[in-house]
Amino acid sequence: MAATPIVEIHDVSKRYGDGPLVLDGLRLDARAGDFISLIGPSGCGKSTLLRLIAGLSPVTGGHLHVDGRTPDQAAAELAFIFQEPTLLPWLTIARNVEVPLKLRGVAAAECRATRDRVLELVRLGDRASAYPRQLSGGQKMRVSIARALSLAPKILLLDEPFGALDEMTREHLNEELLAIRQSQAWTAFFVTHSVAEAVFLSNRIVVMSANPGRSHTEIAVPFAYPRTEATRLSREYHDLVAEVSGLLRSVETTPA
Repeated sequence: MAATPIVEIHDVSKRYGDGPLVLDGLRLDARAGDFISLIGPSGCGKSTLLRLIAGLSPVTGGHLHVDGRTPDQAAAELAFIFQEPTLLPWLTIARNVEVPLKLRGVAAAECRATRDRVLELVRLGDRASAYPRQLSGGQKMRVSIARALSLAPKILLLDEPFGALDEMTREHLNEELLAIRQSQAWTAFFVTHSVAEAVFLSNRIVVMSANPGRSHTEIAVPFAYPRTEATRLSREYHDLVAEVSGLLRSVETTPA
């Protein structure tokens, strides 16, 4: 990994209007290739932090730089995957993937080539002419991932994208996401409420406390990539899930 952080978050605070602080004194650096999961109680500012990194909302205090620039200046380097696939129901899967490329003015031939490449990457090349209503929940989320990857981002922001899926589908998509990561160089910030998911995906886990949101504990995940079903079955994996779960419970029961 590169020595220079690609995302620098130094003493960042956030409040909306005259409301209470949502985030306070947050410090976190990410280096190229990091996969950082953010876990913590509801309302601790995990999704807010993603919005700050994406430049969708300004910081109230502190400094946040993305690839040496402000989030607004670095917007073209990022892609955001939300909790819901947010596909346009009147467009085919192929046309849905093309939307962000067309908004950026990508030439038609390049647009088609990129669309076809990312749909093959998520194993949906044969469903390009289908409509969202014809897909399962897991397939819709794969389209959302393809759409984000079409922008060739340096940084991928994922806001609990698999939270509404059943456990088997979620685990399968976790494995697919890591397989894609092997061939692409993006850095990930991943919000989840699942400790097991965070341990499986990440090389770093940040446990956040609430009221206001702060970084409570950071855990380095020691397992090498690629990770497989064998990773989930190992004693070391289950021990780390138990350790992180204990930290999360302690944060949730500690008075603000």
